Amino acid sequence: MTDVADALALLKRGTHEILLEDELVKKLESGRKLRIKAGFDPTAPDLHLGHSVLLTKMRQFQELGHQVVFLIGDFTGRIGDPTGKNVTRKPLTEAEVKANAETYKEQVFKILDPALTEVRFNAEWMSKLSAADMIELAAQSTVARMLERDDFEKRYTANQSISIHEFLYPLVQGYDSVALEADIELGGTDQKFNLLMGREIQKHFGQAPQVVMTMPLLEGLDGVQKMSKSLGNYVGVDDTPGVMFNKLVSMPDSLMWRYFELLSLKSNDEIEKIRRSIESGANPRDIKMELARELIARYHGEEAAANAHKSAGNQLAEGELPDDLPDVEVAFEGEQAPIAAVLNRSGLTNNSAQAKDMLSNGRVKVDGEVVAKDAMLATGQRYVIQAGKKRYARVTLV
Repeated sequence: MTDVADALALLKRGTHEILLEDELVKKLESGRKLRIKAGFDPTAPDLHLGHSVLLTKMRQFQELGHQVVFLIGDFTGRIGDPTGKNVTRKPLTEAEVKANAETYKEQVFKILDPALTEVRFNAEWMSKLSAADMIELAAQSTVARMLERDDFEKRYTANQSISIHEFLYPLVQGYDSVALEADIELGGTDQKFNLLMGREIQKHFGQAPQVVMTMPLLEGLDGVQKMSKSLGNYVGVDDTPGVMFNKLVSMPDSLMWRYFELLSLKSNDEIEKIRRSIESGANPRDIKMELARELIARYHGEEAAANAHKSAGNQLAEGELPDDLPDVEVAFEGEQAPIAAVLNRSGLTNNSAQAKDMLSNGRVKVDGEVVAKDAMLATGQRYVIQAGKKRYARVTLV
């Protein structure tokens, strides 16, 4: 069983707030398989990596052996979540909800483990509640409490309309936690009011209150604004491997740790090892390439990740050989040949001066290893030689 301290350190990585942390520790110490809930209203099926932050945290819970519930709000989707809006949102039709929900279902198992995932729809229980049940639910809060929500308060102050059904949204979301017997609920920072409402509703129905964990919004590739397709600073989960590769490798170096923190499934120890490699002089671009390969493998498979640099327009990755590697045979007298002469005679450099320059700058590799400018190669052998980034040959010295 995973040590509770290690589990807590992993779960806290990237998390904005835990309410309450001591309750989370007790739940982890219980040894029970906990139920982790996150709700998604199927309003925008065009997903990007910002939408995957919650899913990544859910997967971390699964890695610790817990059960997650991916809740599709087909009932609440017809209400329209008012969070962050200064106007009443247009409710979705049943057909729109179903179409969007299918898109979510197609994407969720690219991250989550199906064996430890329940996909549920809240119409399953909400459509069965009677008018009396809804009145009992509505009695669990007050208008004054609802107006504590920042978005409602702003609209009220500005004399903008607030429909009664919008007040039902956080109550219904809270009741979802009752129906699912949630131990923990995850959500964005903008969902804090709704998540805490779940604790209150659970108490009313005699359940232990859920722990609330809020996750921050993921910054887009500009490192400033939240990731958004409308702002153009996004990485879409349906982007091609090459496009995804170029976007991630081109992002500011200062942003890569944020993406590792919120999107990577690597352990804390693995990420710390990568941090130390940077301190030891590793190229940040190589680190971003490692992150890109992890995320591309998640959405497109391992083969696509291995070849993403090619579809991105980069012909060869570090240490990779071209498929059409030319064979060259060069004759020398004696048992050894100077590497500079080998480069020149094999056509890997244009002249002796270029050969000496490349050797002096460490830009020549023989069988994958950088060679010194005065290196000698044994005749009667075959070598794979690289001069710079684009010239390769399999050279036989005879």
